[in-house]
Amino acid sequence: MALTRRQKQVYDFISEFVDKNGYSPSYEEIAEGLGLSSLATVHKHISNLEEKELLRRDYNRSRSIDLLRPRGRMKQAFAVAAESSMSLPLVGRIAAGRPLEAVENPESISLSDFTRSKDVYVLQVTGESMQDEHIVNGDYVLVEKTNVARDGEIVVALVNGSDATLKRIYVEGSKIRLQPSNATMQPIMVPAASVQVQGKVIGVLRKY
Repeated sequence: MALTRRQKQVYDFISEFVDKNGYSPSYEEIAEGLGLSSLATVHKHISNLEEKELLRRDYNRSRSIDLLRPRGRMKQAFAVAAESSMSLPLVGRIAAGRPLEAVENPESISLSDFTRSKDVYVLQVTGESMQDEHIVNGDYVLVEKTNVARDGEIVVALVNGSDATLKRIYVEGSKIRLQPSNATMQPIMVPAASVQVQGKVIGVLRKY
């Protein structure tokens, strides 16, 4: 029996709620916690989880949802749902050319096959300044959140608090050199105080 992503979310919400509060949530609290507008939808998910023997309800008492451990085939289905539900935020696009204003978009991209870290996000590349690293226009880069980087690492650098760019970083005295990987382009030299590292690249994704 397959377990849907939403059913897994309901199960996980109930589990986290019980761990935090010591009692099970009401249908209203589940709806609010998961952004569901209909209590009937919550009831449907709870009933489906009960049919799949992932929870049980005592109809003679309130807050009566008791979670059960997945067993047999459902244990495997539960694991599959956990893998497929992982996604990372696609927070915008990053210039691999001249700096581009950083913009956040409410999108996500599933990356469970690439990383399990919770401190990773995704940016889509625009421009060709990193082409010699095989990072080209339209690619997606996986970025690990960090505010420090070693010389030569490919980083997301925020310049003057508003312009984000993807470059190799080098500290040269009181200045930072943001080095493109494109022989036709010049490096960007800026005061060190005006640069903030927001992450370093740990992988590249490409659609064909």
